[in-house]
Amino acid sequence: MKYAELHARSAFSFLRGASAPASLVKRAAELDVPVLALADRDGVYGIPRLHTAAAEVGIRPVTGAELTLEDGAVLPVLVRSQAGYRNLCHLLTRAHLRGTKGHAAVRWAELAEFADGLVALTGDAEGPLQRGFASGGAEKGAQVAALLEEAFGRGNVYVELQRHLQRSEPRMHGLLLGLARERKLAPLATGGVLYDRPEG
Repeated sequence: MKYAELHARSAFSFLRGASAPASLVKRAAELDVPVLALADRDGVYGIPRLHTAAAEVGIRPVTGAELTLEDGAVLPVLVRSQAGYRNLCHLLTRAHLRGTKGHAAVRWAELAEFADGLVALTGDAEGPLQRGFASGGAEKGAQVAALLEEAFGRGNVYVELQRHLQRSEPRMHGLLLGLARERKLAPLATGGVLYDRPEG
């Protein structure tokens, strides 16, 4: 089984990602990564370029976005169907209409209403699950996981793990994997990609 990158950000995630979607696709092809999901912050701006570039090299593109939630947590979601794309656009549109420039927050209560066709990842250190562990320990982490399961359904929530060789990671990975086992949620390894090459 080959590795699929399911949490990449492009330069459309302003001040976060550094590479164009086409550059990410080209690098994925060089590394023989068959699937690439683009989840830019609060928008699907790079998705047309992702799909165009992916079609040229035979990589399967996956549409997604990072949703900034009302409490400041960042929730990555991926699209599984046309209904999911519609629902993702509804969430983003609502957030932008009531937000201000550079700040568009999705309300927790809106997630369940627009969850059909979407898959939720628990995110990285900015994600709701890791933030829950950091602020309130295992109990808070379990509460966050329950909220995500309630909104998206257990089969549509994946406990995301990233490895960047940081000192705090082994402890956090232990907490995440323990919660995944306890709640019977599937763990998912992602790279949290921000650029196609380190020099970028």
